[in-house]
Amino acid sequence: MSNKLEVLTPQNSQLIFIDQQPQMAFGVQSIDRQTLKNNVVGLAKAAKAFGIPTTITTVETESFSGPTFPELLSVFPEAPILERTSMNSWDDLKVRESLAANAADGRKKIVVSGLWTEVCNLTFALSCLADTDYEIYMVADASGGTSVDAHNHAMDRMVQVGIVPVTWQQVLLEWQRDWARRDTYDAVMAIVQEHSGAYGMGVDYAYTTVHKAPERAAHGPVVAPKPVA
Repeated sequence: MSNKLEVLTPQNSQLIFIDQQPQMAFGVQSIDRQTLKNNVVGLAKAAKAFGIPTTITTVETESFSGPTFPELLSVFPEAPILERTSMNSWDDLKVRESLAANAADGRKKIVVSGLWTEVCNLTFALSCLADTDYEIYMVADASGGTSVDAHNHAMDRMVQVGIVPVTWQQVLLEWQRDWARRDTYDAVMAIVQEHSGAYGMGVDYAYTTVHKAPERAAHGPVVAPKPVA
């Protein structure tokens, strides 16, 4: 049986963020950049909620790319930042060692979010697959390329060699799997409400209007209508 028939679980997964840095984001044209950041942070919070080991790596921070998104770093305030010179993260021994340490616990499904899809994501994924028995799950909507074509053709090339395309919310819900898992239920709902757009709005509506839960945000008094005449 192909290992790719196994769903992602909190026990078989690890996550790597590659070059989620402002100069790299400036060049992204395949996805709205605010949406990109929202999805990246949503994915990070999902990993935090499920205890997924997470590697953060950066390229040329001081000379070119700038610091990693603060919203991402705030999710993992203690995580080391693995700095590189190579566009290909697999060329850096620190990155390999971090992934190998997590894979030693059976976490051979590597979920990837990075910039740019056609360079840093692609070269890492191809090289990693060539040298290991890991599996790569590329988070398409938490990654971005310099054009729609650049992103899409890079994703196509990766799919051709067995890399699995996913989306960030798909990963979140695959990790949760069963709403009876109450230990992560509230955290998942909080992520959905904050980062999942219309889905999150629907959750807010169901909680407050259907189930009569209190609103998430504190606010001033509701002033009753006062017709002019």
